[in-house]
Amino acid sequence: MPGRRVLITGAGSYIGSALARRLRQDPHVDHVAGLDMRPPADPLERETFIEADLRDPVISTLIPQEEVDTVVHNQIVRRPGPGMSTRTMHDINVIGTLQLLAACERSSSIRTIVIRGSAGIYGSEPQAPQFFREELARLYPLRTRFQRDVGEIENLFDTYARRHPHVVCTMLRYQPAIGPVLDTQVTRYLAAPVAPTYLGFDPRIQVVHEEDGLGALVAAVHRPVQGAVNVASPGTIGLSRMIRLVGRAPLPLAGPVFATATRALRRIGLPELSDDFMRLLRYGRAVDTTRLVHEIGYAPSYTTPSAVEEFAA
Repeated sequence: MPGRRVLITGAGSYIGSALARRLRQDPHVDHVAGLDMRPPADPLERETFIEADLRDPVISTLIPQEEVDTVVHNQIVRRPGPGMSTRTMHDINVIGTLQLLAACERSSSIRTIVIRGSAGIYGSEPQAPQFFREELARLYPLRTRFQRDVGEIENLFDTYARRHPHVVCTMLRYQPAIGPVLDTQVTRYLAAPVAPTYLGFDPRIQVVHEEDGLGALVAAVHRPVQGAVNVASPGTIGLSRMIRLVGRAPLPLAGPVFATATRALRRIGLPELSDDFMRLLRYGRAVDTTRLVHEIGYAPSYTTPSAVEEFAA
């Protein structure tokens, strides 16, 4: 029988390139195509790279030509990069997803769509459940710009899934990632000279190790399920313990001055903290990974504490 044919958006990113390498070595995958505005650091040897903007309607003609059966949507911006405005981030996230799904509608060969989404859809709330299950995504209002972006992406995704019941659509909701290679808000925060915290708060933090994040993505390609699936390392860790493990000094700040103070601290090397990340530092968040383990069939190798310890080492 012929092998899988997979298209990866955001192929120029670390995760996109790593996923392409992993799938190229998979005997069940015949063809890997990447789509991005920047080429991957590791060129797609013997495969296809489509240099295009996800927001450009031209992808509706480019993607069907690849005759792929699986699309992995990896190009969701979690924080604006250098020179990127929040408006551009919104356009890539929402308009890009809209154009991608429009292209998928024109591709009769597609049978699976996997989106690398975000557990940020749940928010960080003082009265949150101990672990968010997938059906609790709308329990609280969408308070930040990124949450609203993720909400729009999931609405587009759900609409597509209803209109195309023959396509298995998997929404992976990732907790913040940590690891020795990734550049994320968590890793930048833990590498800063000081770690600002909210005075009187020590929230439970849950992360996913970069290797488990990639492993879950590969597993979802091979064993997709309909709907949302949480992706995280088991367990949680207190923020104060996380900071101690990496050898940083906590800097407790009162809530009313936290945002102003952290902006001032950028002069000594503190990274910019998004609204979502500041709420995470105050209230934390944890998700239930039962679907990931029992339906996708992927059990993470790292717990949250061991992922932090490995990063610290």
